[in-house]
Amino acid sequence: MTRPWEADPSALFERRLGKTAQELGNSKDTDDCPDIWQLDNGDIAVIGRDLTAAYSAALPTGVSLSPDERLVVIPGNMLSAAKKDIPDA
Repeated sequence: MTRPWEADPSALFERRLGKTAQELGNSKDTDDCPDIWQLDNGDIAVIGRDLTAAYSAALPTGVSLSPDERLVVIPGNMLSAAKKDIPDA
């Protein structure tokens, strides 16, 4: 069975949404930088800490992770800073 949506690994990073981790005080250097990017195909890439194992047993009803998916966590202020760059639906 094919999925209605599949990530395209050939999509390229187009623009950062919000501010850098350094600008927000979430990172001291470039080695540990959560980030949010829009890809050239319109999809969104989120770089965060992989907490799949920590949260997998506590997912809310109706939420699931496929074997090829990871649950990542980013600082809340990073998503808030990206709000101006995210169009309304």
